[in-house]
Amino acid sequence: MSIGPPSNGSDSDPEIELGTAGASARREHQRQPANREKRARERQPRIGGLLFALQDEPQHQHAWAPRASGAEQVARRLAELVNDRAILLHERRIPGSLASIDHIAIAPAGVWVIDAKRYNGRLTIDRSPLGKAKLKIAGSDRTRLIHGLTTQVSLVDAAVARIAPGVPVRGVLCFVDADLPWAWTLSMAGHELLYPRALAKRLNRGGPVDVQVVARELVSRFAAA
Repeated sequence: MSIGPPSNGSDSDPEIELGTAGASARREHQRQPANREKRARERQPRIGGLLFALQDEPQHQHAWAPRASGAEQVARRLAELVNDRAILLHERRIPGSLASIDHIAIAPAGVWVIDAKRYNGRLTIDRSPLGKAKLKIAGSDRTRLIHGLTTQVSLVDAAVARIAPGVPVRGVLCFVDADLPWAWTLSMAGHELLYPRALAKRLNRGGPVDVQVVARELVSRFAAA
């Protein structure tokens, strides 16, 4: 199931499993404390439980919560803003990998691979003539986000090309908190950096894509996580 109001496409075709936004990140955030407590009790049977209770949550574990929350918020906003001609898939497994794709949107105008992000701070793209372009958020280099999205787009594009050659597949980093410029749209390596409202406008455009056919193919290739 999906986050927010009934998801587009769910009633028209029961074969399409929409998935749940942020599911794998939420599970990981819940799983890690239990594993940490188990290890603590194994190392110190008498006082392991107390030692675990006194520990602060590690940074790597804490990071899973905002990741899940970002995916959930993006899914909720898109469900509110996108018309019923599009289908929104959430939390799709990448075959042969532990990683997943946050969202895939199939719309009349094409397919969008959406990586939901929750960061604070200003987004900029450093296009220094002396080196490669860098995505920076609050001054920190986050170019790896672009590289990860490029990989996801290539996988989805290959799947779409099997049954609908020529349908465009685009990548989007969709932010819920970061500061994006209002007067223009940032893009890097062909991927746009957008808020949910701007992304929804793109998904609501008309076009020739057979949304149901493409969605069924993507569900068969990328199962819900």
